[in-house]
Amino acid sequence: MVCLRCKILVAAQLDELSISHGHVELGEVNVDDHIQTDKLDFLRAALVKFGLELMDDKKSVLIRKIKSIISELIHCSDEPLKIKFSSYLSETLHIDYKYLANLFFEVQGATIGNFIIAHKIERVKELLVYEKFNLTKISYIMHYSSVAQLSTQFKNVTGLTPTHFKQLKDNRRATLNKI
Repeated sequence: MVCLRCKILVAAQLDELSISHGHVELGEVNVDDHIQTDKLDFLRAALVKFGLELMDDKKSVLIRKIKSIISELIHCSDEPLKIKFSSYLSETLHIDYKYLANLFFEVQGATIGNFIIAHKIERVKELLVYEKFNLTKISYIMHYSSVAQLSTQFKNVTGLTPTHFKQLKDNRRATLNKI
């Protein structure tokens, strides 16, 4: 679950199936009792209709938590992270980072580091498109040591420099303004 509507939808489905539950948070629901298999199947089918997935496998739940934490840190804050992602994940989930990293790679086929880089670059794109900050400020917010490091990583992922990416957006906007 990634938005308020998802939380409301999940709570409504639980209520409709008379499944007693506690809080419904992003990516997590606490149920009060053991859910009967038939109700669980109905819930799973109902959620799929809305593009949601029921994850009751502990590994999948942990992977989803890792992804949610990383996404929230990268996309919902303009302040730089004060500690390393690895330390933050370990402290937040109370699990050794080596285990988290190995599990993530086993399930996703990519490293947590690659997942972080992909999300950081997407966030950089957003900041460039909306012209909220210059590259120096973006590199600071995204916790890069320099604009050069940001530019190198951006180019490695997208094939474009941040400046070229921004120019493409500006050229497209200029063309639309002529219409």
